[in-house]
Amino acid sequence: MEPVTHLLTGACLSRAGLNRRAAYATLTMVVAAEFPDIDTLWSLRGPIEGFQHHRGITHTFLGLPFEAALIVAGVYAWHRWRIKRAATPASGRAKPLTAAPVRWGVLYGLALIALLSHLLLDYTNNYGLRPFFPFNDRWYAASIVFIVDPLMLALLLGALILPWIFGLVNAEVGAKKQAFHGRGWAIAALVGIAGWWGLRAVEHERALQMAMTQSMVAPTPESAATTTQTQDVDAAYVPTFLPARAALVSPDLLSPFRWSAVMDFGPVYKLAEIDTYGRTLTTGEEMYPKLGSSPAVLTAERSKLGRAYMDWSPMPFVEVTKGGGGEDPSTTATVVTFRDPRFLGGRLGETGRQPLTGTVELDEAGHIVRQTMDGRVEQ
Repeated sequence: MEPVTHLLTGACLSRAGLNRRAAYATLTMVVAAEFPDIDTLWSLRGPIEGFQHHRGITHTFLGLPFEAALIVAGVYAWHRWRIKRAATPASGRAKPLTAAPVRWGVLYGLALIALLSHLLLDYTNNYGLRPFFPFNDRWYAASIVFIVDPLMLALLLGALILPWIFGLVNAEVGAKKQAFHGRGWAIAALVGIAGWWGLRAVEHERALQMAMTQSMVAPTPESAATTTQTQDVDAAYVPTFLPARAALVSPDLLSPFRWSAVMDFGPVYKLAEIDTYGRTLTTGEEMYPKLGSSPAVLTAERSKLGRAYMDWSPMPFVEVTKGGGGEDPSTTATVVTFRDPRFLGGRLGETGRQPLTGTVELDEAGHIVRQTMDGRVEQ
C-alpha cells in the first residue's frame, strides 16, 4: 500500500487501546507501520537495484525483529534526550513526561505488531511480497485491494479526526478531557476495514472462478497464413479450443465488483474485464504471445533486470523489437521488453500507462548495452 495508509494504520492500531500499554506507543507504531519501505533507499543505486530489492528483506518475518529493535532504540534515544532536557532548570516542567508508563519490552512488541500490519497491507494488493525469504522465494499476493483504497483512507482518517473534533466540542461545554480518547472510533475503523477485505476476498474468488472457466480458439497455424492454397486450408482447419490454464485477478480502485484479469491459455495471454455483480466478462481482442527461447530473449533473461523481473512476475510478457527499438531509432539494436499483464488492464489500461516495464537493449553482436526500468536508465 501507499505510505499514508500504512502510517494511518499504525496510528489507529495505537489508538485502539495499545497506547495505554506503554509510553511512546503511537510514535513507535506509526514509524514501524511504514518502516519496511526503507528499502526504497536501494533506488539510489539505480532503478533496477530499487526494483530488485523492493519488498525484500525488510518485508520478511526474518527482518522484522531487527527492525523493531532499531525503532525502539531510536525511541529510547529520543526518551533520553527528553529526560535530559527536562532536567535543565530552564525547562520549568512540572508534568510527567509521559501519560503512560515507560515499558520498553511492551514497546518492542507493539513495534512488531505495527511491522506485521505493513506486511499484511502489502499482501492485500497484487504486487505481493515474500515474507518467508530467504528460506522461501515464493511471492504471495491476495490481490483484493488496490495500492490506494479510498474507503480505507476515509475510515482511518475518520477514526483519527472525528475524536479530535468531538474533543473540541466537549471542551466548549466544559466536559472533562480524557487522557486517551478515540478508542471506539479506531476499533470501528479497523473492523470496517476487515469487513471490506472480506467482501473483496469473496468477490475476488468469484472473479477468479469466472476467469478460469474461459476458453479461446487456438491461434491459426502459421502455415495456414503462408500457403497458396488458403481456401483449402481454411476448409480443412478445425478450430481447437484452449482452456485457461491459470488466471490472475487484480482489484479496481473503487468497486469491489470490478476486476481486471489476465488468463494464461498456453501459447498466449489474454486480458479481460470482469463485473462480478453483473456476472459479465469482457475480453479484449489483443493477445500477448509467449516467445520461445531465442538468443535475444535468453540473453535478456540472464541480465540483471531480466533475473529480477522473471523472479517477481508470475506471468511475464516478453516482447522483442528489432531495429530502431532503442533510444536512437536509426540503430539496429534489439530491444527485449518485459511487462507484467496484471498492470496492463483496468484503469491503468484506460490511461495508457504501462507501469513496471523494463527493457534490455542488445547490440548487433548480442551484447547488453542498456537496461531501463520504468523509463529510467541503469547507469
